[in-house]
Amino acid sequence: MQNDTYPLKEILAHLDIEALNDMQLASLAANEKHDDIILLSATGSGKTLGFLLPLLQRIDPANKKTQALIIVPSRELALQIEKVFKQMGTPLKVTCCYGGHLRETEENNLLQPPALLVGTPGRLADHIRRGNITVDTIQTLVLDEFDKSLELGFQEEMSFIISSLKGLKKRILTSATHSVEIPVFAGLQSPVMLNFLAPGDEAPERLAIQTLQSDGKDKLETLFRLICHLGNRSSVVFCNHREAVERTNAFLHDQGIVSVFYHGAMEQRERDAALCKFRNGTSNLLVTTDLAARGLDIPNIRYIIHYHLPNTEDTFTHRNGRTARMEASGTAILILSPEEKMPPYIPADAEPIELPEQYELPEKPKWSTLFIAAGKKDKVNKVDIVGFLTNKGQLKKEDIGLIEVKDFFSFVAVRKVKAGNTLQLIRNEKIKNQKVKIEVAK
Repeated sequence: MQNDTYPLKEILAHLDIEALNDMQLASLAANEKHDDIILLSATGSGKTLGFLLPLLQRIDPANKKTQALIIVPSRELALQIEKVFKQMGTPLKVTCCYGGHLRETEENNLLQPPALLVGTPGRLADHIRRGNITVDTIQTLVLDEFDKSLELGFQEEMSFIISSLKGLKKRILTSATHSVEIPVFAGLQSPVMLNFLAPGDEAPERLAIQTLQSDGKDKLETLFRLICHLGNRSSVVFCNHREAVERTNAFLHDQGIVSVFYHGAMEQRERDAALCKFRNGTSNLLVTTDLAARGLDIPNIRYIIHYHLPNTEDTFTHRNGRTARMEASGTAILILSPEEKMPPYIPADAEPIELPEQYELPEKPKWSTLFIAAGKKDKVNKVDIVGFLTNKGQLKKEDIGLIEVKDFFSFVAVRKVKAGNTLQLIRNEKIKNQKVKIEVAK
């Protein structure tokens, strides 16, 4: 089923991409000839486009029902896919469904069925049970990072969803690892496997791996000195437990380090705020659980710090996949306490590093993040926010950084030295004729 409604050349122009890579070309070719595809490719290699392009070829623009479904393990990955699909520049509607925000908002979005639906297993299964999704018209299914969905225990929901899709004609499964068995409920019939995982993908040359010995069992002081040594480069610190994330973040704050933390027990707005601050440069340090090991598309992360050793080699690989993406370079650093043994999957030539005796605090970030209690559902967009801050807040455009507009609220980065004065100027002003709360994001 070939669809030439959306020319590839135009899509690539919208995405600001000159040409597809070998994996994406192979996926397009294989999907034209075969119904079931397993695509194995390293994190950061462009897998999203590798399945979105074949999926788009199968969508009939005249059909106003939902025709394709992508199941993902995390909300962040769903939003990343939605963003790429929108950037492709087609008029087709895409809707995201995930836990952590109002189901009623999604139900309203589903009243007019999207051509493409992206979501997490639990929320999608809930919508199907409530009759909110037109399942009979869905012909294309993508299970993106299906291994992670299995690892997180979504087998029952995924099996239910797939069994509900009676009209399925094509299935695409993707993963950044080949160490997982394909579940029977996926319903693959003689699938074609595209394996673009080279032996070096587990630790590509552009990823340097280093080790740091800690003097004591509690590694907090060592972590602090390491961060001072690395400076204000964008870094992610991985801990194995939520409590450790908050304890580590609090310790760093007490030492004068600007950091944010992120884990699954936080409220959705808190998670959004933390990631936004990390993306926009309000903080160059993110302390997190393995929730951030997949699906977060944050460019230019320079260092991955394994404060706790990962439980498995697969986790190690996916944590490290947050850096050294595409052509960029990055460094993974494992902090070892005296009694910890080096995991067998760490390269023997991992470079031990010594910290200097003298250290000083990294330079503080130059950005601050404002929270605006209005978003897409209030008809507020990025242009509105820029106009409001330049006109009423007397900011120059170069004083305004990354803007993220959610359904009911927005975040905007502004120069820290201008933030206080701007808040005073806009205190009693309206945005889009609405009086909304605006404050420094917590």
